Amino acid sequence: MAQRVAPDGANKKTSRVRVAVRLRPYMGKQDEKDEGPCVRGLDSQNLEIINWRNAMETVKYHFDVFHGEQTTQQEVFLSSVKPILPHILGGQNASVFAYGPTGAGKTHTMLGSSEQPGVIPRAVREVFNLVKAKDEEEGWDYSIGMSYLEIYNEKVLDLLSPGSQDLPIREDKDKNILIPGLTHTTISSFSDFDKHFIPASLNRTTASTKLNHRSSRSHAILLIKVVRTLHAFPYRQQTGKLYLVDLAGSEDNRRTGNKGIRLKESGAINLSLFTLSKVVDSLNSGTAIRVPYRDSKLTRLLQDSLGGSAHSVMITNIAPEYKYYFDTFSALNFAAKSKLIVNKPFTQETVAVPVLPVKRARENHEVGGSGTEPHKKKQKEEKKIEEDGSSPSAHFDRLAEPSVMDRLIALEKLMMSCQDKNRLDMLKDVAQSRKEIQELKERQREFESKALLLSRLAGDKVNVKQDPVFKNSTAPLQRKQTSATKPNKQQAVVQPLQVSSQPLQQLANIKPSVCIKKKLSDHIELPDGKENAVESGWESQLNTSLLEQLRQKILQILNTGSLKELKGLQQIGDKKAKLILGWREINGHFTKLEDLVKVEGMTDKRFSSFMKANILSAMGK
Repeated sequence: MAQRVAPDGANKKTSRVRVAVRLRPYMGKQDEKDEGPCVRGLDSQNLEIINWRNAMETVKYHFDVFHGEQTTQQEVFLSSVKPILPHILGGQNASVFAYGPTGAGKTHTMLGSSEQPGVIPRAVREVFNLVKAKDEEEGWDYSIGMSYLEIYNEKVLDLLSPGSQDLPIREDKDKNILIPGLTHTTISSFSDFDKHFIPASLNRTTASTKLNHRSSRSHAILLIKVVRTLHAFPYRQQTGKLYLVDLAGSEDNRRTGNKGIRLKESGAINLSLFTLSKVVDSLNSGTAIRVPYRDSKLTRLLQDSLGGSAHSVMITNIAPEYKYYFDTFSALNFAAKSKLIVNKPFTQETVAVPVLPVKRARENHEVGGSGTEPHKKKQKEEKKIEEDGSSPSAHFDRLAEPSVMDRLIALEKLMMSCQDKNRLDMLKDVAQSRKEIQELKERQREFESKALLLSRLAGDKVNVKQDPVFKNSTAPLQRKQTSATKPNKQQAVVQPLQVSSQPLQQLANIKPSVCIKKKLSDHIELPDGKENAVESGWESQLNTSLLEQLRQKILQILNTGSLKELKGLQQIGDKKAKLILGWREINGHFTKLEDLVKVEGMTDKRFSSFMKANILSAMGK
C-alpha cells in the first residue's frame, strides 16, 4: 500500500514567490501628444512609472528581476525560470505563469517563435537534459508525461483531446488538485513533446481585437509531470510537477471594442483575474478566514502555485505606451503584492511494497495445482518428526507400549460381545424402513390416479361450458384491460371495411398506412426518424419553385438579417436570435438551411418544425 512520506523539517522550509517584470519594446509611433513611454527601468531590479496624480512625480518599484526592452528570451529563461527546474526531479512542484494586460507580450514570453523560443519549449528541453544527466545515477527510473488544457468561459477544456467537454476539478485526500478525464501523454524526448504540443496549441481559442490582432481568449496551462522510481528497497517513488501558465490579459472593453461573444469572453477573463487578485489580497492579509480559491476555476488550479507547495515564478509583462498606462499601473501593483506570498514546498514521495514475489507464489500455486498440497503436508510431517527427534519406526514402538495395547484389546472384546445383539436390532430397523417406503409408494400412486381423474373431469366441464366448482366472481385486472381495448381496436380498423360496399379487389388496393400513422401520431410519440418522415409530407403538397423561393428567403434572413429581423421568424426568440448571430460571426454565412442544426439548441425536430411554421406563415401572407 502506498504511503505518503514527508521529509524531516519539510514544514519549516518556505519559498517566496519570485516576481520578474518584463517591459516589451515600444511599438508604433509616439502618442499624439508626442509623449514617450510612461515607464522605464532603472537597473536590473528597479523601475519607475509616472504618477497619474502628478505627472512631475514617479512611482518606483523593486522586484526580483527586471527585464528591459532589449532582454532576449534566453536571458529571461536563465535568470527567472531555470533555477527552479531542478526541484521537479526531487519530487517537488514548480510553477511559472505570465501575467499582464492584453497586448503586453505574455504569449510571446511563454511560447515565443521558432527563431526565439519562449519559456515553455526551453523549460521542457531543460527538464529532459536534467533527466538525462540524472540517468547516470544507479537505481532510479524516470518517466515524463504532459497534459495541456485551457480555461475558456469558466470551462476546463482538454487541448490534447479537442472533442472533450467541460472537465471537473477535484481534490484528493492529500489536498492535491486533480482533473478527472484530462489526457496525460507520456513523452520520451523533446521532439515527442513538440509533436503533441504544437497541434494542441492550435486548438487554443484566439481572436482579433482593436488592441491585439491575435488575442488569447482563454487561460492555457501546460503540466509536465516527472516521476522517478527507486528499484531497490525501500522502493521510493517521487512525483514532481511543473505548471507553465499563459494567462489571458485583462481587457478594457471600451478600448478593445468587444461585442457579442468577444464581450462575454472578456467578462469571464476579467472575472477570473479579479478573483486571482482577491486570493493574493487574502494571502497577504494574514487574517483572512477563507482564501477564495473556489470562486474561479483559474484560482482553483493555481491553488498550489499561490500559497501552496510549489516554487513559483510570476513574469509580469507590461507595455510602455500611454494608452496602456492604467493597465500597466494595475499590473505593477498586483506584482508588488504577489512577491509577498510565501509557499511551503515539500517532497511528494510514496513508499510501496513490491508485489512481484506474491505474484510468483500465486503463479506457482496455479501451475502446481493440488499436487503442491501433499508436498507441503509431507514437509510438515517431516518437520514434526524431526522436532520429535524420532523416526516412523519409533511411532509404532510408541503404540506398542503396554498401557496402549491393553486399552486396544479391551475395546475389541467389548465390540465382539455386543456384535450379535446390535446386528438383530439393525435388521429389524431395516425391515421396518422398507415397509414404510413401500406404503409411501402406494399412496403416491393412488394420489396420481386421483389427480388424473380430476383433470379429465375438469376438461369435460369446460367443453360443456358449465360453471367451475370453485367460482371466482372477480376477474383479474389484466383481463379487464384486454377486453376494453379490443372493441376500440375493432372500431378503428375493422368497422370501415364493414360499411364499404366496394368489391373485395378494390378494397385490397386501399393503402390505409397514412391514415393510421396520422391517427396514431396524435397519441403516440414516434421516434425522430419516423416523425420526420410523417411531417415531411406537407412539403410534397407545395409547388417546388414556390417552396425553393421561400427557402431562399429564409436563408437570406438567417445570413444578413439583424436581431430584430431574426426575431421576426417563427419560433425564433431573443435567445435563439443571439445564438444565430454568434454562430454567424464565428463561422460565417449559412451555406444551406440545414446548417441551422449546428446552432446550439437547434435539433432536427426543432428545425423541421421551424421550417414548416415559417413556410406556411409566408404562404398565408
